[in-house]
Amino acid sequence: MKILIDFVRNSAAFWGGAIVICVTPVSPAAAAPDPDVVQLLATADVVILGEVHDNPAHHQMQADILKALAPKAVVWEMITQVQADGLAAIPLSDASRVSAYLDWAGSGWPEFGLYAPVFAAAKGAQQFGGLVPRSAARAVMEQGAAEFFGQEAAVFGLDRPLPDAEQQAREADQMANHCNALPVEMLPLMVEFQRLRDTVLADAVVQALQATGGPVAVITGNGHARKDRGVPVYLAIADPEILVLSLGQAEAGQLSGVFDLVLDAKAVERPDPCLAFQ
Repeated sequence: MKILIDFVRNSAAFWGGAIVICVTPVSPAAAAPDPDVVQLLATADVVILGEVHDNPAHHQMQADILKALAPKAVVWEMITQVQADGLAAIPLSDASRVSAYLDWAGSGWPEFGLYAPVFAAAKGAQQFGGLVPRSAARAVMEQGAAEFFGQEAAVFGLDRPLPDAEQQAREADQMANHCNALPVEMLPLMVEFQRLRDTVLADAVVQALQATGGPVAVITGNGHARKDRGVPVYLAIADPEILVLSLGQAEAGQLSGVFDLVLDAKAVERPDPCLAFQ
């Protein structure tokens, strides 16, 4: 199984001294992670495994890495802590039971078949949920993310506003991600909700470390895995001693954000997402 590994050592490959390793499978069969990648990830307390939610190659890579690392805990962006607790009574390899228990069909996430190998690979680990329900958006709008999160908001820096330049950049990204169809007044709320989601995931990671001692793996979208904006930012504020490595998974070389490692896969054919806004 041949995998091409490029060690990128230019200015685009460094962020705070971290080397980005671009790992590109040269054939569809090259699904297993390279041993060097696994060895590097195994040095971390927390491994954040990013994804594009509907890309099956990304999920297979997550599953293979989970099998290789055998973390003591797995944190999921897609489920709540209550749901995670209930998984202890269900064989994670039983896709039908897991899917039914999580009411996956009504969750809004891509089909469970994409995630089935990841859940199966998480067998033996303690499961943690980091999902903020979309129904919480109104409360966040009325209270603010810090007030909604609770008294530990300051632990993660959620009580502090973003620098103006970062706030503007994030709002511009939200507008672009929603095909320039959002009312301008909604943009601060979208950024606030994203920060809340990052913080809830970071809090779940801290709880997982406290409960199990680690290592902890996080299954989440690339946006939450980013070192410059996502969960790693809030973990660093909460406890700078936690060693976090973040893996981003690109499609055809396209990926926004900063990561410790980047893996590339073929892009999935999908309808134009902007059609939904017309």
